[in-house]
Amino acid sequence: MATSFDGLRFSHWRTELRDDGVVVLGFDRQGASVNAFSQDVLIELADIIERLSIDPPKGLVLRSAKPNGFIAGADLKEFQEFDRKGTTNDAIRRGQVVFQKLAELPFPTVAAIHGFCMGGGTEISLACRYRVASSDGSTRIGLPEVKLGIFPGWGGSARLPRLVGAPAAMDMMLTGRTLSASAARAMGLVDKVVAPEQLLDAAIALLGKGAERPFKQKFLGWATNTWPARQVLAPQIAKTVARKAPKAHYPAPYALIGVWKNAGGKGIQGRLDAERKAVVKLASTPTARNLVRIFFLTERMKGLGGKDHGISRVHVVGAGVMGGDIAAWAAYKGFEVTLQDREQRFIDPALARAQELFAKRVKDEARRASVAARLKGDLAGEGAADADLVIEAIVENPDAKRELYQSLEPRMKADALLTTNTSSIPLTELRGHIARPAQFAGLHYFNPVAQMPLVEIIRHDGLAPETERRLAAFCKAIDKLPVSVTGTPGFLVNRILFPYMLEAATAYSEGIPGAAIDKAAVKFGMPMGPIELIDTVGLDVAYGVNKELAPFLGLQVPPALAAAPEPGKRGKKDGQGFYKWENGKPVKPELPKDYQVPADLEDRLVLPYLNEAVACLHDGVVGDADLLDAGAIFGTGFAPFRGGPIQYIRATGADELLARLNTLHARYGSRFAPRPGWDSPLLREKPV
Repeated sequence: MATSFDGLRFSHWRTELRDDGVVVLGFDRQGASVNAFSQDVLIELADIIERLSIDPPKGLVLRSAKPNGFIAGADLKEFQEFDRKGTTNDAIRRGQVVFQKLAELPFPTVAAIHGFCMGGGTEISLACRYRVASSDGSTRIGLPEVKLGIFPGWGGSARLPRLVGAPAAMDMMLTGRTLSASAARAMGLVDKVVAPEQLLDAAIALLGKGAERPFKQKFLGWATNTWPARQVLAPQIAKTVARKAPKAHYPAPYALIGVWKNAGGKGIQGRLDAERKAVVKLASTPTARNLVRIFFLTERMKGLGGKDHGISRVHVVGAGVMGGDIAAWAAYKGFEVTLQDREQRFIDPALARAQELFAKRVKDEARRASVAARLKGDLAGEGAADADLVIEAIVENPDAKRELYQSLEPRMKADALLTTNTSSIPLTELRGHIARPAQFAGLHYFNPVAQMPLVEIIRHDGLAPETERRLAAFCKAIDKLPVSVTGTPGFLVNRILFPYMLEAATAYSEGIPGAAIDKAAVKFGMPMGPIELIDTVGLDVAYGVNKELAPFLGLQVPPALAAAPEPGKRGKKDGQGFYKWENGKPVKPELPKDYQVPADLEDRLVLPYLNEAVACLHDGVVGDADLLDAGAIFGTGFAPFRGGPIQYIRATGADELLARLNTLHARYGSRFAPRPGWDSPLLREKPV
């Protein structure tokens, strides 16, 4: 091969013919900071592959020509457009055809992977004969399509089970989890792992000598894909999936299992055809459309505030469950953190919990020690003077918080930010004696801190835009999604969650079993039921929120939550609340076989939630309907496949839901009275 690319220029690909006869093909998508597959990219790649097949080189190395990763996957905005036009089948077929032509090239091919390798990036690497990955910690390999309501459709589901064995392949695709380079190597997905600077040389070496796969991997690739194995394994895998993802809500995992079970023994073209037909069908489902929308909402939230936060040291006051976990998470994410409380006996348990987090998240013991060293107990509060960000996380008592600020603020640096983790107190009640209100805001985390992705940035009318921007950037730095909300009682998340939880407690007080209430909510799509949620948050916290929100929303507190909990009965943290808790899980009494769940129970739970979401949109608590949906999903766990409360109202019909709300209003009284905003045109827009 001497001149196949002479005089040719490509918009998205860089071709280099080396003296040893190897072609290095670099992906460099034009006008984008990140590589993603569009149809233009695939059309160019098809042209290149055709030329390579006519005039074969000694080998081909496929790599990224961008510094910040291999390939992020497909261009989802383009796929949204294909869905609108009804051309998804053509788009998927093109990707399959191009990747299959790559797989059929009559010479060795190697994918050289550095940085993120997701979706279509992993699929094109599977179409290569070999894969070499960088040992750099930023290298992550995954097939996350299930999180978008589909499954790998450019040959990933057809090729991966044969390469690594069906159990490992199905686990990777069904969970959407990403792998480090070393984990991918252990699985058999990657043939070699090397230092970043050796990546190209290692790829070229693989072209020459190849890579012999261990017998066990080859055996698994064959044995677990035979007809008997597929008939035995498929039902077992589906049963495991059903524990987390009901088929009615999330069809993609079951479609993937079905395609593999029924077509996994066919030749590559048969497997590709079955894959394509199933993915095209899934792409047009409401679940897939809503999950893709949530992906874009996530990207929007990540972009708020940029990267420059100017924060390196964080001081947390209050070493309770929330304060201690906030401090531990910030240390885990790279910040120097000091943790203050009134007595050492409050700080020590928080430091012990932090060690548990570090042990779980940081497998390298040497690195774990350096992470742990970033978190220090600080009984005297000396860290406040050096901190760029101070987070107050003490009891929900306005007087106690104001008193603390008066002692804290004079010791803080002039440009440091002071924030409160209050879950419900309006900031106008807290800022009275603060000397620099422009640098004071709410930074409201959710429990458990390590798992909940949302942080509310609470505004007030004296907040400086630069403070809000810096806090948003800080949230991004700790891998949290920020949403800015007004400082009215309950803000966004607790305000829309409160009527839902209050109605659950009302139903409980009426004698409806907690297990029945929780089951109705989970059936709707909530990650856990409201009774279990109250126990998880803590009955003491719920009682404190009651005092702020019940008067504001004009709601009556039911007997189940009307009084402060007895000592030792605050819920999960004490091992006893509405439920008894064992090993971190609630013990829910079995419902009698003849128990009849009230027909309107789901409406009683869900409609108060939707009612308050409508009021929040009407009151401008959050910037727009999309951010409200994002806050509800990431802060309360509102069923992701439904797209958020506003998206659900649009899809179901605002007038239909309003009629059902009025029925409950007539039956149960004023707590179901429609809140302002149901007449908004925003609720009658066509779902995106």
